[in-house]
Amino acid sequence: MEKKCDCHKIKKRSEEEYRSLLNRLSRIEGQVRGIRKMVESDTYCTDILTQVSAIHAALNAFNRELLANHIRTCVADDIRNGNDETIEELVQTLQKLMK
Repeated sequence: MEKKCDCHKIKKRSEEEYRSLLNRLSRIEGQVRGIRKMVESDTYCTDILTQVSAIHAALNAFNRELLANHIRTCVADDIRNGNDETIEELVQTLQKLMK
């Protein structure tokens, strides 16, 4: 008998949030593919580095949107329900993001 792991939480997202996050990720994937083509075509280093910087900015924007939604929904709901462990989880997540 297979035991189900309860070690990962899930989050049901609104259609708007889902679309927004996937659109951001699709753009980031396209940027990464673009950098690969730049490397394959011997593009000058600083031009590639500029595009890498744009990807970092896009990932940061993705993180900001996801984190804001997380705080407004998951964290707020857990605190309202007396689950204060979520605060420590949020602190640890923020520490990882700020490395």
